[in-house]
Amino acid sequence: VVPMMVARDHKRALDGDKGLNTGGMGAFAPTLDVTPDDIAEIRESVLIPTVQGMRAAGTPYIGVLYAGLMRTADGWRVLEFNCRFGDPETQVVLPMLDGDLYAIMNACIDGSLDERLVQWHDGACATVVLASPGYPQAYPKGLPITIGDLQPATLVFHAGTKRAEDGALVTSGGRVMAVTARANTLAAALQHVYDEIQHIHFEGMHYRRDIGKVHHG
Repeated sequence: VVPMMVARDHKRALDGDKGLNTGGMGAFAPTLDVTPDDIAEIRESVLIPTVQGMRAAGTPYIGVLYAGLMRTADGWRVLEFNCRFGDPETQVVLPMLDGDLYAIMNACIDGSLDERLVQWHDGACATVVLASPGYPQAYPKGLPITIGDLQPATLVFHAGTKRAEDGALVTSGGRVMAVTARANTLAAALQHVYDEIQHIHFEGMHYRRDIGKVHHG
C-alpha cells in the first residue's frame, strides 16, 4: 500500500462552510496539517488492515482505494471508502504527481508497486468548482458557457457540460467544471485559479471564494 498525496475538499455549498452538503466545491493539496507521521499512522492503522481484511475475506483488491478520513480525539476515523479517486480531490492530486500514472497502475497489477514510483512535485495545487444556480438542489440545464483566454498553465476539468445541437458549450449538471492550477505555494495556486475564473461565465454561476483560505492565511 503506497499512500498518495493527501488532499482536502470543501463539501459545503457556501463560503464559511455554510449551506448544504455537495459532492465537493473545491480542494487543495497537499494538506499541510497532515504530517508524514500522520500518513504513516493512517497507512499502518487504516489502509493496510483494510487491504489485508479484503484479502482474508477472499476478495483481494488491487487499484485505487480512496479513504475519506476524519481526525478525532481518539485518532483517525474512516468516513468512507471508494474504489476510485475522489472528485474534486483528483483534480489536485494528479497534477502534483511527478511520474507516470500508467506505470503505477501496471505496478499495482503485477505486484511490483514501490513507493519510489510515486513521486511528487514541490508546491501546491488548488481547484475551485463552478456550479449551476441552485446546486446542490434543483438547477437548470442548457445554460450557455463562455470561456475567454486562459493561461496555458490553467487546467479546466469539464464535468456537467455538453455540446448543444448548434455546437455551443452548455451546462448539463450541477457541478459544471473545476478550474485548477499548480504553483510554488497554495496562495499562488489559489490566486491563479480565482483570476482565471473571471474569464469564465454562465448565468447564475456560483462558486466558493474561500477554498483553502484558512490554510494560506
